[in-house]
Amino acid sequence: QVQLVESGGGLVQAGGSLRLSCAASGRTFGAYTMGWFRQAPGKEREFVATISRGGGSIDYADSVKDRFTISRDNAKNTMYLQMNSLKPEDTAVYYCARARSTYYGTKKYENEYDSWGQGTQVTVSS
Repeated sequence: QVQLVESGGGLVQAGGSLRLSCAASGRTFGAYTMGWFRQAPGKEREFVATISRGGGSIDYADSVKDRFTISRDNAKNTMYLQMNSLKPEDTAVYYCARARSTYYGTKKYENEYDSWGQGTQVTVSS
């Protein structure tokens, strides 16, 4: 079973930036689509961004498009989420996830993932 560990969260003022990392254990990181999700207090977890196994296909939630950038370094078994122009509504626990299968392509739904990290808190003050 893969282990996923997020890092890079914290407290930032509106308009600021943060870079989240997701480090994966094992040797099969590059075979799977990866994704970022987030859960704000009192809300359901929602899709943020996804990247195919080679990085050639990427998709974002409309709410973060043009502000967030997802990337991955398969040699380092690590995925990233660069978050710019942060807004208070971006406050949430951010989770990284690995796809359930090795089928190619981006994946936007929680049930397409079966391995999750513990989450990292991002708080954006106004």
